[in-house]
Amino acid sequence: MSLAPELQELRARLRNELTTQLSDRLRDDGRAQRPPLGAVQRRQFAGAILRDAIDNDARERLNNRRRLLTEEDEDRVIMAVLADVFGAAGLEPLLADSCIENIDINGADHVFVTHADGSRERLAPIVSSDDELIQLVRDLAARDGIEERRFDTSSPLANFTLSTGERVAATIAVTARPCVSIRRHRLQFVTLADLRANGTFDEPVEELLTALVRARRNILITGGVTTGKTTLLRALAAAIPPQERLITIEDVLELGLDHNRVRHPDVVALQARQPNIEGHGAVSMSELVWQSLRMQPDRVIVGEIRGPEVIPLFNAMSMGNDGSMSTLHASSSRGAFLKLAAYAVQGPERLTVEATNLLLASAVHFVVHLDKRRDGGRVLTSIREVVDVDGNQVVSNEIWRPGPDLRAIPGAPLRVESLERLSEAGYVHNGWPS
Repeated sequence: MSLAPELQELRARLRNELTTQLSDRLRDDGRAQRPPLGAVQRRQFAGAILRDAIDNDARERLNNRRRLLTEEDEDRVIMAVLADVFGAAGLEPLLADSCIENIDINGADHVFVTHADGSRERLAPIVSSDDELIQLVRDLAARDGIEERRFDTSSPLANFTLSTGERVAATIAVTARPCVSIRRHRLQFVTLADLRANGTFDEPVEELLTALVRARRNILITGGVTTGKTTLLRALAAAIPPQERLITIEDVLELGLDHNRVRHPDVVALQARQPNIEGHGAVSMSELVWQSLRMQPDRVIVGEIRGPEVIPLFNAMSMGNDGSMSTLHASSSRGAFLKLAAYAVQGPERLTVEATNLLLASAVHFVVHLDKRRDGGRVLTSIREVVDVDGNQVVSNEIWRPGPDLRAIPGAPLRVESLERLSEAGYVHNGWPS
């Protein structure tokens, strides 16, 4: 919204006041254990704050014998501030475009988007300056109820999820200019059938993955950045019977299984927490995994393994919570084993590689790997069955391996014990290679 310089200054001042009071209210509600404001209540609360602020501005103008604003100008400023805080400002058209998957802003005048087909495009700026970009991040965080809304040189990193599911990561001071990356998940309520229709894998793989979930096999999904790990995790979760109780654990909430109460009526979503500005209140992923075991889960689902939480997760998988799942950044299904061992060393247990592999072999049943083809398409390339451990080596069979176009083709046969268990879950063995 185009405003005169005088109104722009008032807009910035009112926006700061609104985000401060809105964040304070959200924080106070949390401390008092009051239910959070709903979307309509939050907007009404914001409207009242802005009207009071406009009245205060008018009194100040009268006291200083300055020109009063017209009622039309006051309304325009209020609408502009509400659009800033509740409408994501210039981001709104990009967030509304279903073909855009990622938005990267490297300083106010460098905006790039990645489309669903893998193509990248540079767009016009969505804000006029770096200061406005910083304020946009603060507004987005305040709008979505983030308790610690500070984003400045003393708190240079911000990570949160918008109410519509997009993940926001922003930096200041550690980069030459403020940078914002927004990751969108176009397939929020996806199924394995949807991914098969998209060409991620063929029907026999869909049947196997469905049986792995129903047979309560522990599954680790691996792949590089933006290969579709979270999307596949959602699709696998969609095959879980609705009567099961799920506990999800994430660094930043992305899975959104608790948003579909028909498919998953009993879900608790746990999110790790960074320390506040005084250095207190941090809750790690490891702590949340341990806590989840006391919450009577049928399955524990960790959005992504990034460190020492791997040990409590393996313990959860091997202590009766079969059917648990997680994702991991790895370049191949076999490479996941070394990556997991490296993470385990970081934990307080300081497990050796041999001890880690013993725990891994008893916890993880199958590793599913995703990759991206040169044309940008995401495909499932490998399914690896964990068999045993031999010293510092995990023994495994690649039952589906990369084909000529990377899409998985049959590889080694399933073990008899695994085949029997999957058959009990409805899997039909049809011409598996011997």
